[in-house]
Amino acid sequence: MSEAASAPATPVKIDIWSDVACPWCYIGKRRLETALAQPGAPVVEIEYHSFELSPDTPVDFEGSEIEFLAHHKGMAPAQVEQMLGQMTQLAAAEGLEYHFDSLKHTKTLLAHELLHHAKAHGLQYEMKERLLRAYFTESKHVGHVEDLVALATEVGLDADETRAALTDHRYADDVAADIAQARALGINGVPFFVLDGKYGVSGAQSPETLSTVLERVVAEREPETADA
Repeated sequence: MSEAASAPATPVKIDIWSDVACPWCYIGKRRLETALAQPGAPVVEIEYHSFELSPDTPVDFEGSEIEFLAHHKGMAPAQVEQMLGQMTQLAAAEGLEYHFDSLKHTKTLLAHELLHHAKAHGLQYEMKERLLRAYFTESKHVGHVEDLVALATEVGLDADETRAALTDHRYADDVAADIAQARALGINGVPFFVLDGKYGVSGAQSPETLSTVLERVVAEREPETADA
């Protein structure tokens, strides 16, 4: 039987709670993509959901990432610097460049509104990738309307429509609903993956672990297919 014939009839739904300012979320995205690129991997439908790691962050934070984390986590600056160095190496292993020294720390609420706007136009996955790269690799600001509009146009969204959506906050309730759902599910850290509404996977797990969970999800569907 061919690999295509053994795949589930409908895509495996993967809901991902994630934050634009979460370094593990970008790594987790790459590891999931690696898992999905393996032979026999199922067809999936991915939807990103909003999560704010640091909701009290000002839009224009004055200071470095080391200063922010030292205060936020109560850690010594030298310890934070060592932690970020390790994170940079982990990212590099996934083909990602992190530049914490020039990163512009900001509140991510508006970026989450943009992701909902992109979802409404079928471009959420592309927008998520663009925001993560802008934040961690290119040291772009992702907390201001015009900066976000510029990024949105790069993935094919209309500038005027995007500007209007971010200005009137038409997706603010959707962002709040995502955050409330995360709270209801007991999610207190991201990335957090929910597969087919059944399996929760916390953290940026290895591609092998993600592949194993995907296989389990597909296997559990087979009796349902046989009974049909």
